[in-house]
Amino acid sequence: MTDIDLAETAYPVQMQLEAYNARDIESFMQWWAADCAYYAFPDTQLAHGADEIRARHVERFKEPNLFGKLLYRSVIGNVVVDHETVRRTFPEGTGEVDVICIYEIADGKIAKAWFKVGTPRLDQAQR
Repeated sequence: MTDIDLAETAYPVQMQLEAYNARDIESFMQWWAADCAYYAFPDTQLAHGADEIRARHVERFKEPNLFGKLLYRSVIGNVVVDHETVRRTFPEGTGEVDVICIYEIADGKIAKAWFKVGTPRLDQAQR
């Protein structure tokens, strides 16, 4: 694959990350296929279809500190793998968590996604 092909494959992932960080549900959803599948790694389905993914994220986007920081991205074929640190408000308080995100791209949209979530690290003041 050329650098152009890699950038084109990663484009929907980058755009949904930017919309995630802006907490813009409309921009976020335009990068997900209508029949997309969303999993906790390796195979626990959390949502199927754009409506279920939207419902999960409408609530998450209410978190004022929500932000995904991309640490590393790899693209092989139609698969994009991101390693991110995500700042969130957890039930126990604010902090961050490492996440490995695996996206399967089809027709310029995210068709499937898997997320391996680490252990949340709460901010020092809350420990």
